[in-house]
Amino acid sequence: MNRYKLLISYDGTSFAGWQVQNNATAIQPLIQRALQTFFRHPIDLTGSGRTDAGVHAMGQVAHFDTEIPFAREKLLLSLNALLPPTIRTRHVIPVAPDFHARYKAKSKIYHYHLHLDPILDPFSRLYAYHVGVPLDLDRMQKAIPYFLGTHDFTSFANQPHRGTASYDPIRTLYRLECIAQKGGVRLEFQADGFLYKMVRNITGLLLDIGWGRCLAEAIPDILNARDRKKAGTSAPPHGLFLMEVLYD
Repeated sequence: MNRYKLLISYDGTSFAGWQVQNNATAIQPLIQRALQTFFRHPIDLTGSGRTDAGVHAMGQVAHFDTEIPFAREKLLLSLNALLPPTIRTRHVIPVAPDFHARYKAKSKIYHYHLHLDPILDPFSRLYAYHVGVPLDLDRMQKAIPYFLGTHDFTSFANQPHRGTASYDPIRTLYRLECIAQKGGVRLEFQADGFLYKMVRNITGLLLDIGWGRCLAEAIPDILNARDRKKAGTSAPPHGLFLMEVLYD
């Protein structure tokens, strides 16, 4: 059996996220079904992690196994012909049998886009959160160092008593930067892993700080509280992109 890595991009606007859903259209089963059509045998597609409804990806990674030889260019052409235009498989790469898209990942990079112009840009409305009131970026910059390093991020995890967060809420945030771009800024996150909605929840608190609703100095107490209710609201999903999954 041979193992292959897929690099995938998608516009998450009309999907219920990456993971299989009982009553909604998700991205993973569409790609899995396309693979099964091409290879004519069952395929188990494993992603690096789930993205939520409305979240986008430039660099989602998944792996699958098959014994059937194939031309990689032909596979990509066939998959993209079978998939909706909002999902594209970009590369397929042979990998070692022990490669695992999720468990072998060393870090992930997410970007969150904030549109700060007073007037909403209709061409970015699906891909950036339009912040409708003035935002103090200096306050946000002052808050960023409090998040860096290794912490218990339970206060920034939805459903903290389920899944990974219930037994391993410790994550190391290597990088968090606020970078100017046309029409606003983007927040760049890199960590060894992220809890459920962690990026959106950190972004939500940074917005509260930028609006003067919370002080940056409160972040250590919020982290130590291990209580989601202490960390404010979550930023909406449409500004969030999974950019890259990094491996050895």
